[in-house]
Amino acid sequence: MRKIVKRSDCPISYSLDLLGDKWTMLILRDIAFSDKHFYKDFLEAGEGMATNVLADRLKMLKDYGIIESKQYELNKAKKYYTLTEKGLELVPMIIELWVWGAKHDPQSAVSKDELERRLSKREEIIESYKAKAKG
Repeated sequence: MRKIVKRSDCPISYSLDLLGDKWTMLILRDIAFSDKHFYKDFLEAGEGMATNVLADRLKMLKDYGIIESKQYELNKAKKYYTLTEKGLELVPMIIELWVWGAKHDPQSAVSKDELERRLSKREEIIESYKAKAKG
């Protein structure tokens, strides 16, 4: 397992050391909200992640118990990635990052109505995803 080099004992610093790179949160977003679960899905997400970076981030997220992978029943050569209980704890934070970005990105494609709808149903969205992820 890749060891995280801690800069301090601050919990925010630890979280950023683990999750704060350019790609990790996008992988978690794709699993949680875009119904993407396969390596190829993440590569085709639109941000242009390199294959070596994706492989590294998936391994790190698995090593730290944030995601898990299983053999896909329809094709044993493929791995199916899902959030673990530990990963599900990040869903509210991912929603908050989405909300913050939608509010403050001057070029956001999110309408004010969509933003307000998601803000008003924040807890419902979190709970429905957690229920779906647990099966």
